[in-house]
Amino acid sequence: MSRFEIKMPKLGESITEGTIISWSVKVGDTVQEDDVLFEVNTAKVSAEIPSPVEGKVVEILFKEGDTVPVGTVVAIVDIAGDEGTEETSLHAQSVASVQEVKEAPKAMAAKTEEERWYSPIVLQLAQAAHISKEELDRIQGTGYEGRLSKKDIKAYITRKEQGNIVLPKSAPASAQPAVSVSAQTSPAVQSSASSLATSVSGLQEGVEVREMDRVRKMIADHMVMSKHTSPHVTNVVEVDVTQLVKWRDKNKDAFFHREGVKLTYMPAITEAVAKALVAYPQVNVSVDGYHILFKKHINVGIAVSLNDGNLIVPVIHDADRLNLSGLAVAIDTLAVKARDNKLMPDDISDGTFTITNFGTFKSLFGTPIINQPQVAILGVGYIEKKPAVIETPEGDMIAIRHKMYLSLSYDHRVVDGMLGGQFLYAIKNYLENWKE
Repeated sequence: MSRFEIKMPKLGESITEGTIISWSVKVGDTVQEDDVLFEVNTAKVSAEIPSPVEGKVVEILFKEGDTVPVGTVVAIVDIAGDEGTEETSLHAQSVASVQEVKEAPKAMAAKTEEERWYSPIVLQLAQAAHISKEELDRIQGTGYEGRLSKKDIKAYITRKEQGNIVLPKSAPASAQPAVSVSAQTSPAVQSSASSLATSVSGLQEGVEVREMDRVRKMIADHMVMSKHTSPHVTNVVEVDVTQLVKWRDKNKDAFFHREGVKLTYMPAITEAVAKALVAYPQVNVSVDGYHILFKKHINVGIAVSLNDGNLIVPVIHDADRLNLSGLAVAIDTLAVKARDNKLMPDDISDGTFTITNFGTFKSLFGTPIINQPQVAILGVGYIEKKPAVIETPEGDMIAIRHKMYLSLSYDHRVVDGMLGGQFLYAIKNYLENWKE
């Protein structure tokens, strides 16, 4: 039998794992190329994963609900087409290789404290349940490399409360102090574990505790990581978009009839950003240690708020090669797919710059956090009418103008104030001198 390994795909930048939502096949099923095998969910996207080969499913190594690291084998497909000799062929494989694949998802008991790693939430739950460190080390984990998952510790606590666990006499739970945080655990984790225990035990009446959903946790981690990684600096400019507003009012109806999508300001802003990135390629980069990685493609991400309150950033690839109509259609299509949970991995990958629109929520401006591994992000504020002094051949006059603020947050490791200011001014200049 010729075995083909189906692995957990990488579903976007910074994504290291995915959760299997559902399997569309079972062991013994015959699949065609591009048939859906399973659905996976990450912080950025939900996607149906198709089979890259034709064959018979002979092994499924993870169940629905399991969170699996990128690159891990999740299923085995026999592509030889010889169904009658499956059992014989399986035994004909190298014992070592078969065992490695089949045992990968099983728990691996830790032998020493140094070999066992616990996440902050596991430590918090253990401490709240008065589970000793010795007892914790004896609990079998089903996570990656035998790690004890949140699901494992919750199930153990439930069984213990029901009296379904008999503790060894050498380490009764009541004789041990509450679990301590390992010396290898970071101070932030220690603080988190202790502060949670304190805050939960001392909650006042009328306070409800809700755990973040998985997506919000990953967003939170990504934002904290970005602030730790990049020294953020933010520049703000005010932009007179009167000509752009008048042009849109004049053309929006015809544009909708011609293109089938509404004409918003975002295509024009995206076009301005793309042209500025062409003019200032030092902003279209990422950082790797002391190396600057210049990107050959200009891929602009547009932050989209989802119905559940979370955020996702679909990407317009090669935005500099699209005209205004192409940008408008691409932005609308990606936004609809995002809100319908239909984005594919390619739709959220390889972004080199991000735009977030605070104006949607009537905010004048904000100081956005950089979407790693990028080095800059543009915040777009609300357009409002303002009295302004304008220069005319007859002298200065006060007139009603349409104004908005743009804010650029950038990584000061590689983008200095002059470059950031020039880049932001290029966008401002393009929008202020908008022409049909």
